[in-house]
Amino acid sequence: MPVLRAAFWRGGVCNALIFHKADLPENRASWQPIFAAAMGSPDPYGRQLSGMGGGVSSLSKICIVSPSTRQDADVDFEFVQVVIKDGQLDLASNCGNMTAAIGPFSIDNGLVKKPIRTGSSPGPTSCTIRIFNTNTRKVIHSTFSVSGHPLKFHPGGAYEMAGVAGTASRICLSFISPGGTQTDDTLPTGSSTTILDTRDEQGSRIHATLIDLANPGVHVDGRVLGLDSSTTPPDLDKLHYKMALLEKIRREGAEKMGLDPDIASVPKIVIVLPPTAEAASKGIHIQCLVLSMGQTHKAIPLTLALNLGAAYNNFIISKL
Repeated sequence: MPVLRAAFWRGGVCNALIFHKADLPENRASWQPIFAAAMGSPDPYGRQLSGMGGGVSSLSKICIVSPSTRQDADVDFEFVQVVIKDGQLDLASNCGNMTAAIGPFSIDNGLVKKPIRTGSSPGPTSCTIRIFNTNTRKVIHSTFSVSGHPLKFHPGGAYEMAGVAGTASRICLSFISPGGTQTDDTLPTGSSTTILDTRDEQGSRIHATLIDLANPGVHVDGRVLGLDSSTTPPDLDKLHYKMALLEKIRREGAEKMGLDPDIASVPKIVIVLPPTAEAASKGIHIQCLVLSMGQTHKAIPLTLALNLGAAYNNFIISKL
């Protein structure tokens, strides 16, 4: 059995195996069985017990990194979503959470010749790595703590992230010109709100924001779907008729954005809801649920957080 070098990293609230592109076969067609087996797919039971995927879309991920030949980037990064049940590879979108791991991985593995360093103290300082994501054709700047000679990622720190135990150093990502990753524009339909032909359970047509920023997203008001701010991801996954309606909305949104509705990873559905009273008292403006690959995401994908942040005036989110 051939042996391939790989590293297992957490990025934000996701995990992935990271490969050097130089370690993979030149024939890309041979990657599918390698990546699927590593994740434990195909698995009709959806648990991926024979691999490292974990049975949820946020963990069934592969990253491929190589030095970049571009003037505006230090490394190229390709993201691969391994479909849990059939083991197929989906390369249609980026993973913002795993993007956070690419800079530290690259500098630890000597893939960056001249990192942009700020400060000259002998202790921990920071550097910026320029990442070109091949899925979206966008450049992302990653700034994080480094120390030593040669420079290595400095993981220790006091930064806390919701949903992740413990503390670590902060990683900051700047998405450069993030609009139009899969389409020609941030608003592919030219409008902040699009009326779909798909109807809700009362027979009214669904209003949605179709936006392509960092990743394509379809925003819908959860209240018109009979959901409220107490709905959790496990709750929604059990509501099969609502999940079927949401998939219908996603597919129509894809068509109106000029995307292939059969590609399950894009666009993603974002269900926006007003915050609970407790959440509002803590300064939270909205609550949301995100659907990816037919599952309710257990956290907010970073790219969809950017998506929501850009969609405000006259968008679905502004009507909450």
